[in-house]
Amino acid sequence: MSGPSSRMLALLSLLQVRREWTGDELADRLTVSPRTVRRDVDRLRELGYHVDALRGPAGGYRLSAGSDLPPLLFDDDQAVAIALALAVAPASGADIAEAAVRALTTVRQVMPSRLRHRVDAVEVVATPGAVVAPAVVVDPAVLVAVSEAVRTRTVLRFGYAPAWPPGAEDDRPPRRVDPHAVLARHGRWYLLAWVPEAADWRTYRLDRMSPRAATGLPFVPRPVPGGDAAAFVDARFRGADATGGADATGGADATAGVASAWPCVGTVVLRTPARTVAPFVADDAVLQDLGDGTSRLTAGSWSWRALAALVAGFDVDFVVSGPEALRDAVGQVSDRLGAAAAHPTDDGGGRVGQ
Repeated sequence: MSGPSSRMLALLSLLQVRREWTGDELADRLTVSPRTVRRDVDRLRELGYHVDALRGPAGGYRLSAGSDLPPLLFDDDQAVAIALALAVAPASGADIAEAAVRALTTVRQVMPSRLRHRVDAVEVVATPGAVVAPAVVVDPAVLVAVSEAVRTRTVLRFGYAPAWPPGAEDDRPPRRVDPHAVLARHGRWYLLAWVPEAADWRTYRLDRMSPRAATGLPFVPRPVPGGDAAAFVDARFRGADATGGADATGGADATAGVASAWPCVGTVVLRTPARTVAPFVADDAVLQDLGDGTSRLTAGSWSWRALAALVAGFDVDFVVSGPEALRDAVGQVSDRLGAAAAHPTDDGGGRVGQ
């Protein structure tokens, strides 16, 4: 060892990778005397690490959880944030999955009990494309509460704010669901849950959820169709059924999430296969390939004309399936664009461009 500091770091590393060490084993690994090991253990204790001395013929040491986080002095929220970051790190695309797991294990080992329980409650499934600039911010307390219900398999009650207008109060009765998985997808957090009243699976955005007091009511978890929560939710967003095939019915189940998110929701048939526009379809829209070179899109927006412009932005021919308000809006947008194209360019100051 090059010095006491390096030796102490090596000692700490050894204590973290195994539950118990005898004094002689540590001395042999560090190539020092048992007396030096005892002094280094005392220094670790002074830094805030709780190292228990084990009784017995050979004696020994064990690193245990303490009342504070040593020695970086993270507060509770920071510690939970680190755990969440490590949980979704494998989805970043970098080859760090194994390192992230080891880092999370190391951090968890020295956490006080109150934080370890919060971290253990968070089980996140990262779907493809999970690491994107966050579109919304989720309260960590909400994430922990929802994850705790998933982990303990207890019925979850929560308020669910409407998507429009932003910040609107939720005046509906609390929802009651059987929570199955928390997922990170494209910068948003979702809960996959079974809804007994609807006898169907639903996804909810955590940034719109307000968990109520814990119910403590257990439920029997049912298998997620296909066995993979991430794949199932991704298929739902793409308008597919539980097995990943196209949902040709286009029924209420496929579009319920869109309808709850926007005041104006409509459906069109695009004259192009789904694969050509899929990369540009929003998460809260439903895209279904009809198998004949066309696809059905159900999407929402804040106004009918805005929705018409959104569909026109795909730059493909389309036919409006409904409702009538969307069909009227397409005509209005068409008239507006036609009028704009029929007039010379004006620079805004009364001078007409040449």
